[in-house]
Amino acid sequence: MHQTSSGLLRMADDDRPFTKDFEDLFSTLIVSLLPLSAYRVRLTKIEYTFLSEDAINNLSSLKFSQANRIRDPNNPSSIITTTITSTFSMAKDVARSTCQRFVEARLIELAGGKYQQVYTMKGSVWLLTTKGIAVLDYFCARNGIYEKQVSELADLGVIQLLHIERDPQTDKLIHDQDTIDVIFRRFVSAGGPNFKSSVKLADSDLLQDYRDGLGGVKMAAELMVNGKKYRNTFTGKATTDWLMDYSTVMDKRETVEVAALFVEYELVEPVAQDWTYMSQNPGCNIFQPTEYAIYQLIQGGRDLINGSGLRGRVSEREGGAISQRNGINVDSSTQRLNEILNNPAVRLLFREQLRDTHCEENLSFYQDVHEFLPRCKAATRAAQKARNLNAMDGIKEIMAQVYGIYNAYLAPGSPCELNIDHQLRNSLATLMTKVVDQDIAMIYPLQEAMPLFEDAQTAVLKLMASGRRPNPNRKQDSVPKFLSSSKYEQQLRN
Repeated sequence: MHQTSSGLLRMADDDRPFTKDFEDLFSTLIVSLLPLSAYRVRLTKIEYTFLSEDAINNLSSLKFSQANRIRDPNNPSSIITTTITSTFSMAKDVARSTCQRFVEARLIELAGGKYQQVYTMKGSVWLLTTKGIAVLDYFCARNGIYEKQVSELADLGVIQLLHIERDPQTDKLIHDQDTIDVIFRRFVSAGGPNFKSSVKLADSDLLQDYRDGLGGVKMAAELMVNGKKYRNTFTGKATTDWLMDYSTVMDKRETVEVAALFVEYELVEPVAQDWTYMSQNPGCNIFQPTEYAIYQLIQGGRDLINGSGLRGRVSEREGGAISQRNGINVDSSTQRLNEILNNPAVRLLFREQLRDTHCEENLSFYQDVHEFLPRCKAATRAAQKARNLNAMDGIKEIMAQVYGIYNAYLAPGSPCELNIDHQLRNSLATLMTKVVDQDIAMIYPLQEAMPLFEDAQTAVLKLMASGRRPNPNRKQDSVPKFLSSSKYEQQLRN
């Protein structure tokens, strides 16, 4: 059974690709370039590199296939292979512009140590940054791609990217004050300020000092500005560099947006502003992302990193069944989980907890289904009202998404296989093995898929709430353990 999907790259209203689509496109490109080669740059051979023209040529016609072999529920002796193929195609000038975005997102860089921000059509040698490796490694793990070179790249050092929550409909950053507090803690470093060894060091000389991404932005312990001494200072450029290199932000404009909120929420303040930049960019009077703009940590920021946590801790109320939803008793752990999922700042921390205990697939599945269900309902309604080519293309895209979620999380042996009820798994397998010959007929299995996916989502919610794992060797990741974790105690404190 083969399902093909070809859709447009979703764009946000600021002409920026949706972050997840952008990361998937980048990772698909790199997988298509494997094995990466060793090219010489100024007489030095550099491993794991690729040429400009190779990436552009591959982007012009890019395909990514996922295959999953499952036993036919109606005939145990028969094996059914489901394959989903996503295709990307673009003109070469668009492909070059896309690669330019990869450079600006800090996913790739020019090999040989020469700093260059322009992606050329041919001749240049490129390699993945530590951020690019982290994005690729996550993509391969999620999609069950086992490539020797990906493991080798990961062994060179995968940084822990700060995952910043986004609105699934608009892809805009969630920037309420609690979420900004969480980002700021990582930005400064929970272990305390990360001081420069010398105030004379340029920001560009410090990038290699961050290593795993857990250290905060480099600060000057003391700095004289216009004859006055300031403590715990850093530049606007260092701020945006750190956010670009060590978070899931892919557009510099968003780093300026986040940094401006550091100022607005009274965590830092400017001690020297870049008036030239401000005159050229009238909207940047709060924060300027340059080496001439200098900011210092102030009392609000110090209080935050020294113990004052989020302003809205998820409560640990005791009790048994406290509410009903869809006829199912919801106990206190499940209610607390719902509070976590509905609070972007706490959800960000919870994701880190799940990643540490190798259970992030639970939250990823929940969010994928949460995004999928309204899109599926809208697409089936549109196709039933107007059975034209555009509506059917939408159905094909949603059907491909169904297979993608199923192959990633629910199929036996899938890379992120979840622990769900055997009967539910069989029902899903039966649905996924249905052969659809006509476009309009796809609507009916989609209508069957929605309640099954909702049931699977409910099962995963219970799993996250209780922390039960099928593998006794893996750590427990229950909600109570998260709420009582010493690692997050300060952030979760009122």
